[in-house]
Amino acid sequence: MNAEIIAVGSELLLGQIANTNAQFISEQLALLGVNVYFHTVCGDNEGRLLEAVRHAESRADLLIFTGGLGPTRDDLTKETVAHALNRQLITDQQAMDSILDFFQKTGRVMTENNKKQALVIENSTVLPNRHGMAPGMIAEENGRLYLLMPGVPSEMKPMFLDFARGYLTRRNNEHIQSRVLRFFGIGESMLETKLLDLIDAQSNPTIAPLAKESEVTLRLTAKHPQKEMAIQMLDQAEEKIKIRVGSYLYGYNEESLPEVVFRLLTAKKQTIAFAESLTGGMAADWLTAFPGASAVLKGGIVCYTNEVKAAVLGVPEPILNEEGAVSASCAQQMARLVREKCGTSIGVSFTGVAGPDKSEGKEVGTVFIGISDKQQTKSFRFSFSGTRSKIRIQSAKTGYDLVRRQLSDLPLHVKD
Repeated sequence: MNAEIIAVGSELLLGQIANTNAQFISEQLALLGVNVYFHTVCGDNEGRLLEAVRHAESRADLLIFTGGLGPTRDDLTKETVAHALNRQLITDQQAMDSILDFFQKTGRVMTENNKKQALVIENSTVLPNRHGMAPGMIAEENGRLYLLMPGVPSEMKPMFLDFARGYLTRRNNEHIQSRVLRFFGIGESMLETKLLDLIDAQSNPTIAPLAKESEVTLRLTAKHPQKEMAIQMLDQAEEKIKIRVGSYLYGYNEESLPEVVFRLLTAKKQTIAFAESLTGGMAADWLTAFPGASAVLKGGIVCYTNEVKAAVLGVPEPILNEEGAVSASCAQQMARLVREKCGTSIGVSFTGVAGPDKSEGKEVGTVFIGISDKQQTKSFRFSFSGTRSKIRIQSAKTGYDLVRRQLSDLPLHVKD
């Protein structure tokens, strides 16, 4: 079953509201094994809406409409669809009784145009609206389905979940399973290059790359009449991907790098502390978001100035004076000292130039990250780009990825 979602309302075209309905419906249809190939937005104009209907009929066998079911003259969706199907609009008595009951209970005067909301396309399946007045409906013509629902999300979502979803499930016999693979330390173009033959060859499951902030994701989507087989297809595709770029894969779906590191620290009974200059406490803050963080995060020191690096953390002044705060030696000292002072398994440090100006003769985006355990202490130099905020976030994420790699016995894949 192939679907097109048609959102009706001039307010969408004017940018007054976002089309969140289409996003919600697409997510729900994916779970039902229904393909969505087009999203269309049309204003409150009968001629243009009819044209949109005809276009959708040429490329979809499920047309889903949101909006345009209200009482005013510019609510034209069911009138237009009825015209396209050469059917009449009739009054649904249950909907009319519900509307009358609403006005009676609230003590409000019901204007004549409110009766319009009880009109439905003849010979359609009526979907009750338990959170509003205008019912939805499903009409069928020549094997094609027309699903009409209100545009108000608080009315549309429960109507879809309570009524439309069950109707569509009975009509469709395929399951779609999706899995998002999350990568760090590799760019979108490089990831695609390494997997290009897999991406080009796959039609089921499909492999779709998407760049996120400082990260890349791959969405794997498989379709099969049996849910278990669809999951097996995803597993097979993932294994092929991991052979090539598995060391960059850190998590799945909505997982974050800090979440993954938190779980690794917990599982391995390791503890961590941070010494933060340019990140200003960001890395430690991310870890405290998880319940039970005190079992793995012992503390941290925000050493933004050289005075604090020397007096509080204990970085030797010759290093600060001769090599500078933005240096490999300083990063190593910071990581080792914070580990020793906090008594942790691992110490991580961040020092660098977030901008907007150079510091110590080093370019904006120059960052040193140190990592220390009882066996060794290392530091790594990076050159990040972007805004001050982006450089700081990228630095903190990179530090977490170094910890992930160390805890997972993976090569660090960075330049010393």
